[in-house]
Amino acid sequence: MTAYPKFFIGPMSKNVVDSIIQFSEEENTAIGLIPSRRQVEYSGGYVNNWTTAEFIEYVKSKSSNIIVERDHSGALQGYEEDDGLESLRADTECGFDLIHIDPFKKHFHLENALIETIDNIKFCNSINPDCLYEVGTEEAIRKYSPLQLDLFLNYLQHDLGELFEKIKFAVIQSGTKLESGKNIANLDEERCRRMVDVCKKHGLLSKEHNGDYITELDIKTRFDIGLDAINIAPEFGGIETACVLDELNKSESEDLFNIFYKLCYDSNRWQKWFPKDFVPENNKEQLIRVCGHYVFATDEFSEIKKELLEIDHKICNQINKKLESLHSI
Repeated sequence: MTAYPKFFIGPMSKNVVDSIIQFSEEENTAIGLIPSRRQVEYSGGYVNNWTTAEFIEYVKSKSSNIIVERDHSGALQGYEEDDGLESLRADTECGFDLIHIDPFKKHFHLENALIETIDNIKFCNSINPDCLYEVGTEEAIRKYSPLQLDLFLNYLQHDLGELFEKIKFAVIQSGTKLESGKNIANLDEERCRRMVDVCKKHGLLSKEHNGDYITELDIKTRFDIGLDAINIAPEFGGIETACVLDELNKSESEDLFNIFYKLCYDSNRWQKWFPKDFVPENNKEQLIRVCGHYVFATDEFSEIKKELLEIDHKICNQINKKLESLHSI
């Protein structure tokens, strides 16, 4: 079995991608990059405006240590209300190492999600037989029990036959939930253990999503229980945003701060991450900290950065510190 990395990280910006590539090369260690459909897509995404083909070519040309996985492929996972098949076609043709098949945003019922998971795997396999897969979803989209995960994998194994061997990861749920730039859930060790055992029973590796803003001890505890890998994404965008805000505060430029805030507010991306009673006008900096990464590729944000001396160097240093911390676990 291929030795997959423990950490799969969202490519929140070009700085994050470049830092991960450099770290993986310097440490000669494998790291996963997990672009969502909104971040990187066949028609372009909000991360550096990369298309699927451009992103994969960029990463693969710079490092052989990076595992590139599509995160949350499928219907309703992009900007449009689509069936996700055009995106999947590009993913398979362009050479993702792994594709996370996730129809749960469309289907709450396990039976319907099962059917679409099977259909999507067969669709991808017909285009590129070298594709490998991750199945299941995070509890923020559709919570399931260890028993339900077991049943889901049983049916997949039965209906896919030999194709089931191309599934490498299943998503477990042991207690992660992101809100307002924090992880507000608590680790359920018994639930984690039972779900990890379900994955082992089916010969799969276990992966948890939304591993942001939790302590190194919490991550280590999950690994000690048997978790094989964990996804971390918004936290890396937050690291970059925090660096920008620190420099803006030092410059005492209220105009630049307000431009940054308006970019974030107008993106409307903040609505996903805050409760309904959140008041943006009273929490401008908090809104920016959570949603800043969505506007990094805009021309307006590029103009802000021009006023901040050596900002990219400072950002990459902070990202590297986080990578070193994770690497030590």
